[in-house]
Amino acid sequence: MSEQTTHQKVALVTGANKGIGRGVAEQLAALGMTVFIGARDPRRGEEAATALRAAGGDVHAVSLDVTDPATVQEAANQIGEHFGHLDVLVNNAGITGSGQVSPADAHDQVPSTVELDMVRAVFETNVLGVIAVTNAMLPLLRRSPAPRIVNVSSHAASLTLAADPDGPFAALLPSAAYSPSKSALNALTVQYANELRKDGILVNAVAPGFVDTDSNDHTGFLTVAQGAATVVRLAALSPDGPTGGFFAEEGPVAW
Repeated sequence: MSEQTTHQKVALVTGANKGIGRGVAEQLAALGMTVFIGARDPRRGEEAATALRAAGGDVHAVSLDVTDPATVQEAANQIGEHFGHLDVLVNNAGITGSGQVSPADAHDQVPSTVELDMVRAVFETNVLGVIAVTNAMLPLLRRSPAPRIVNVSSHAASLTLAADPDGPFAALLPSAAYSPSKSALNALTVQYANELRKDGILVNAVAPGFVDTDSNDHTGFLTVAQGAATVVRLAALSPDGPTGGFFAEEGPVAW
C-alpha cells in the first residue's frame, strides 16, 4: 500500500486535557486526524480522551509532562510505535506562574518584586518544555509529508503592543514571568522556522485571544472553540503557507 493512500494524519497536543488544548484536540479530530492528548495527569488525560472519543473522534491520551524528559521521550516512543510518524505538533502546555493571569494575581509578576523561582518555573514550562517536546518529536515529524508545528503564544508576547503607552497592555501590571516567557517562545518559533524551512516543516506561533479558561479565572470573552480555531488553522496549513510567523484570528500580530 502506498503512503499517499494510507497516510493517516496524527497530531499531538500538549496540555490538552482542558481549555484551549482540549478544544484544539477536538477540532483536529473533527478534521479526521488521530489525536494524542498530552497531559501531566494521566487520569485527566484519559477522561478528556474518552469524552472526545464518545463524540466520534479518534483521540488517545498520553502521559506527558513537558518538564520531565523521560515522559516526553516515552510519549514520542508511543506515537512512533503505533504510527511511525507525526504530522502536527501543537505546543500548548503552559503555566502563568501566579496561578492565573488576573488583576488579583498580576502583582506577583511585577519585575521589581518577582520571585526568581517563579520566573524559572514559568520559563521551564513555557520555553524549555517546548524545546524538549519539539526536539523529541522532530524525528517523527520528519517522516510526515506535511509536518506542522504550532506554538501557542499570547498577545502579551508582543513587544510592540507592550511598549505602546497608549495601548491596552499599558493598563496592566508589568510581568517578569508570563509575558517574557511568551516573547521568548516567539523568538524560538522564528529560530525553529529558519532551521526547518528547508525540510518543509512549517513553524508558527499563535495568539488565541482572551479565551474563557481556568488560567484567567474564566474572565475571557472568547469561547474555547473560537480560540482553538486559529490554532487549528495554522496546524492545517497548505504547503505554501507561512512559516516563522505570529498570528491571531485577525491576522499577523506585531512582534
